[in-house]
Amino acid sequence: MEDEILSSQISNHIDILAKNQSQIISCSKIIADTISISLLKGGTIFWCGNGGSASDSQHLAADLVCRFVTDRVPLRSIALTADTSVLTAISNDYSFEKIFSRQLNALGKKEDVLIAISTSGNSINIKEAIISAKAIGMETIGLLGKNGGEAANLLSKKIIVPSNSTARIQEIHILIGHLIIDLIERKLNLV
Repeated sequence: MEDEILSSQISNHIDILAKNQSQIISCSKIIADTISISLLKGGTIFWCGNGGSASDSQHLAADLVCRFVTDRVPLRSIALTADTSVLTAISNDYSFEKIFSRQLNALGKKEDVLIAISTSGNSINIKEAIISAKAIGMETIGLLGKNGGEAANLLSKKIIVPSNSTARIQEIHILIGHLIIDLIERKLNLV
């Protein structure tokens, strides 16, 4: 019984990847180009998400700031999910919907990129962040799930993992993030 459950989950993961591999590859290359151009212009890559996607935001920001493949210069990246004082102050004094947009309004500039990670694409704080980033003139990118939700129509670039399983979506989002960061290091001649 347990073997069947686990085998089914692994097969589902492999099936989603296989059916979407060409889209993931083509979109990852475009997104890596966009991020590389931003970094070359002195831009910062901002990440946001809720729950597991918040963790993915912090993980991928760390991969840019610290290292991914080899030792190299640090790349400008901030997870908007990480500063608990800012997050709780904004939630308390304004609303949870503003936790990312308010940070972008304080820190963001035109050369920057926002990467929003959301399994549903319908979180209000994610939509607010995208709207604020666009108002600043930033490039907006999304790693989304299901059908992309409302965020899909707001973003300039996106990869949608067409699954209703949050676990499968998040597994593939972290793979996509790693693919993009690998390409960025190569495009910037850092490996």
